[in-house]
Amino acid sequence: MGVQNRAGMPGGEYPDMPQKSRQGEKSLEAPAITVMVLGMRGFPGVQGGIETHAENLYPILSRLGCRVEALVRKRYFPRDYPDVWMNIRFRRLWSPPPRLKGLETFLHSLIGLFYALCRSPDLLHVHAVGPGLVVPLAKLFGLRVVFTHHGPDYDREKWGPMARLVLLCGEKLGACFSDQRIAVSRTIARLLRDRYRIDSTVIPNGVRVQELPASTTALEELGLSPQRYVLQVSRMVPEKRQLDLIDAFKRVRPQGWKLVLVGALEPLDDYVRKVVREAEAAGDVVLAGFRSGDSLKELYGHAGLFVLPSTHEGLPIVLLEALSYGLPVLASGIEANREVGLPEDRYFRPGDVSELARKIVQWTGDTSGATDRKAVRNWIRSHYDWERIAEQTLKVYRLALST
Repeated sequence: MGVQNRAGMPGGEYPDMPQKSRQGEKSLEAPAITVMVLGMRGFPGVQGGIETHAENLYPILSRLGCRVEALVRKRYFPRDYPDVWMNIRFRRLWSPPPRLKGLETFLHSLIGLFYALCRSPDLLHVHAVGPGLVVPLAKLFGLRVVFTHHGPDYDREKWGPMARLVLLCGEKLGACFSDQRIAVSRTIARLLRDRYRIDSTVIPNGVRVQELPASTTALEELGLSPQRYVLQVSRMVPEKRQLDLIDAFKRVRPQGWKLVLVGALEPLDDYVRKVVREAEAAGDVVLAGFRSGDSLKELYGHAGLFVLPSTHEGLPIVLLEALSYGLPVLASGIEANREVGLPEDRYFRPGDVSELARKIVQWTGDTSGATDRKAVRNWIRSHYDWERIAEQTLKVYRLALST
């Protein structure tokens, strides 16, 4: 894991990433590349890892000379959002109603492909294995394609056997037919190499290190005290394991602490209903709903502990965001979380509620200041910087256009 600094974070360099930002170098100067983006619901301010990835990546690529058009799903993209944001043009395309949720990604991706064929961009950038299903068609009609693999979505608990088979096909088609491939972690790169004998460029997710908030408006609204709550930020889906975290917290109930779950409570499916019931029964669990902007910054900035108990991730942006605020963190020991490089005592066995409960006691009872927030923030800043990630992505674009 490399040499550790006094904050317990690795001090080594992240492979595949340059160590200095080279924004503005002449080597980056070239004719503008028109890029069409497919595979996210929408951004900015739309919940989801790929959506957060796009929200941070494409404004920088636009500044580096790309003309970006994002194909977003009309159902998730509020009418009052502008058609252009940070020099990125949005094209609202139809997506199925909630009752056809299983077909949403495929149908939207197919519509997006037909739109791209009409517009003929220099490059189509496809995100995630579901939209990867349309990559062969894009190539058949002459488009250059970059495919980013964000994680094995077929492992999500909500999918049945048929859906998993379709998503596996999307992974294979996206990886095998694209001109260039990006993997957000070394784990995913190994998967593509072992399964399909295909190489990819490892470019991790990033995070912006922001000023620590002084305001506490969101905390006052939710009845929270600074440094006295455990925080989780994620979508309300089974693989994020909110129920495990509620169970673990209920077993130990640290004195004076609360558990705060941030995430949209819609659609109100069976899993969300169960989370709501368990949270209400616990009494000291706060369902904060979807949060963004200053409200989310306050919840991150004043938390005492961040926990990510998920069983499925690509490279978790929320974990990087928690570290960007210098928070002590606990994470399930899945490969994607381990790739972040936390000390071993910050991990617990996925699904092991008893071990998670013991670790919550340990970290909520630690008042010695063992986590040096400044050191952790500096480490994150040096390893997961969006400027460098955008530059690496631009290089992949140029490789795709040169082959």
